[in-house]
Amino acid sequence: MAKRDYYEILGVSKNASDDEIKKAYRKLALKYHPDKNPGNKEAEEKFKEISEAHAVLSDKQKRARYDQFGHAGVGGNGGPNPFGGQGNYRYSTQGFNFDFGGSGGLDDFLGSIFGFGGARRPARGADYRTTVVLSFEEAVFGTTKVVEADGKDIKVKIPAGIDDGMSIRLAGKGGPAPKGGQKGDLYVAIRVRPHKHLTREGSIILSEVTIPMVDAALGTEVDVETVDGNVRMRVPAGTQSGTPFKLSGHGVPLMRSDGDRGPHIVTVLVETPRNLSRKQKELLEEFRNPKNKKRGFWN
Repeated sequence: MAKRDYYEILGVSKNASDDEIKKAYRKLALKYHPDKNPGNKEAEEKFKEISEAHAVLSDKQKRARYDQFGHAGVGGNGGPNPFGGQGNYRYSTQGFNFDFGGSGGLDDFLGSIFGFGGARRPARGADYRTTVVLSFEEAVFGTTKVVEADGKDIKVKIPAGIDDGMSIRLAGKGGPAPKGGQKGDLYVAIRVRPHKHLTREGSIILSEVTIPMVDAALGTEVDVETVDGNVRMRVPAGTQSGTPFKLSGHGVPLMRSDGDRGPHIVTVLVETPRNLSRKQKELLEEFRNPKNKKRGFWN
């Protein structure tokens, strides 16, 4: 199913101010809050939808990319249980953490944020917490790590597309409970080492490439570093500094889809030449002077 337009979700125009977006979000968040709609799955889905829309439209850079590229420009991750049965998955969007499948779950968390009462949890064992550090590429493509908990090694499947600050919840892998009660859970916090040249926002990978002024004016081709290796990218004649180009399918795998990936967005920066020779300065002066149209700059 195609994702709905974020402006439509919040009921605002594309020219809406930041205050209008904030007011619309607060109104809808209270209306569809799960604690106000117990057992209503439709309300829960709407709440997640408006939270995602607000997370993008309240961020100036993400909103600008969304206006230009649509959902492909702000690809977000998140979804329940991508492990195929191994525990549950906890993900965050702009400070909101959602935990599906555990006791209490979403209601407990939302209750702590909005002040509504959450369900009480039965007596159980202590939760364990540990941290796994991934390379940029491991977070993009997924991997398997071994962690130690309570004296026994546990293999943790890291799904493709996981991001820094997310965590994985492994139900029943925590401490034992008194009198044989329910065991606690193991929470694996994810930290991702930064890449030298690439950055990431959700399913989007971002980078920059600098080209000489002449290449920007005449057009050229450049090699762009991606997680899949170098990709040849065409830069058309007349490209202005700061122009973004989209390399489809070279971003981060989408966690709620089957194999789809976000884009890699490359911002082209045009380098202004320094230490020009006398001849080069003369040519630029001729180009700047409208009286010399007859000869032309590139002649």
